Amino acid sequence: MHEPFFGGNEKEYVLDCINSTFVSSIGSYVSKFEEELANYCKCDEAIAVVNGTSALHAALHVVGVKANDEVLTQAFTFVATANAIKYCGANPIFIDVEIDTMGMSASSLKIFLEMNAEIREGKCINKNTGNKIAACIPMHTYGFPVNIEEICEICENWSIPVIEDAAEALGSKYKGKALGTYGDLGVLSFNGNKIITSGGGGAILTNNPKYAQEIKHITTTAKVPHLYEFHHDQLGFNYRMPNLNAALLCAQLEQLDQFLLNKRELAERYKDYFDKIGVKFKWEKNHCEANFWLMCIQLESLEERNSFIEASISAGIMARPSWQLMHTLPAFKDCIRDDQKNAKFLQERIVNIPSSYRSIN
Repeated sequence: MHEPFFGGNEKEYVLDCINSTFVSSIGSYVSKFEEELANYCKCDEAIAVVNGTSALHAALHVVGVKANDEVLTQAFTFVATANAIKYCGANPIFIDVEIDTMGMSASSLKIFLEMNAEIREGKCINKNTGNKIAACIPMHTYGFPVNIEEICEICENWSIPVIEDAAEALGSKYKGKALGTYGDLGVLSFNGNKIITSGGGGAILTNNPKYAQEIKHITTTAKVPHLYEFHHDQLGFNYRMPNLNAALLCAQLEQLDQFLLNKRELAERYKDYFDKIGVKFKWEKNHCEANFWLMCIQLESLEERNSFIEASISAGIMARPSWQLMHTLPAFKDCIRDDQKNAKFLQERIVNIPSSYRSIN
C-alpha cells in the first residue's frame, strides 16, 4: 500500500550513528530529530518513542487515565488506538464518525455527552456507569483531518483532555495548522508504511511543558538522573526511540515536503480518473490539507468492495479494505458505543489503493 522510499541521507546518517557507537536511546540524532520535528509541526515539544502505540499509552498515562476510566474514541480506527486505552485498564467508548472525514463526528460526540455525562467536582462522569470520562482520542483517519477544532471545544466544555491520534497524519493540516498540535497532546507513528519511517518509531507532540517533562521521564523508565545510582521514582516504560532509528528519521524528515507534493500529484491523477468513471475518491474538506497517506475509494456496497479487492489482487495490484470496527473484535465487544451507522457504512465500502511515493510521468 505504501512502500518506504530512501532517497536522501539515510545511509550516511545511519552509518555515522553506527560509527559513533551510540545506537540506543542516548545519542545526538534523537535530540536532533525531536528538535526538527517540533520545528516542522510548529509546536513546543516533540518526544521520540519506539512506536505510535507506546506514544498513545504514554499520552494517556500523563493526562491521568486510570483503571476503570473511560476514553472516548472511534471504532473506525486501527486497533492500536483501542489497545492503548486498555493498557491503562480503561475502557473505550466508541463514537460514530463522519462520512466525509472518516474521523470522529463532533455532532455525535456532543450528543453522546449531553445524553450520558455530567460534571461532578470538575470531572466528566458517565451517569450510567459512574466512571470518569478521562480523555478523548479522535483519529485523523488515513491522514484526512477530522473536525478537530470543534471536537477540542466540546471536550474543553466537558473538562476532557484531547489526545489527537495523528499517527497517519504527519504533514496534514487543519486551517493551516499541523495535525497533532490542536489537542493537549498529539501522537505520530513512523512505522514502515508511514509517510516517513524509521521501520518503527513514534512521537508525542505537545505545547504543555509539564506533559513534555513527564513523558520524557516515564518513557525513560522513570529513572532519576544520577552519576551512578539506578533509582526509579515511579512506574516507567522503556519507550524511548533508539538513536539508530532517529538517524534514519532525520534523513526522512528532510524529504517530507517532497513526499507530500509527490503524493498530492498522485492523488489528483487518481481523482481525475475515478471522477470520470463515477467512483468516489476520498478528498479533503475545505480548510483542510491531507497528506494522502493512504488513498481511498468509496464503493457502493460490501459486495462491490469485495469484488473490487479480489479482482485487483488477482491482477497483481494490492488493494485492501479498511479495518474491522473495534466493537466487532473480541477484546472490545462489550464496550459502550453509539449506533455506529456511519462507521458501518464506511467499513463496508472503503478500499485503500496503492499510495506510495513514485515517479509521475
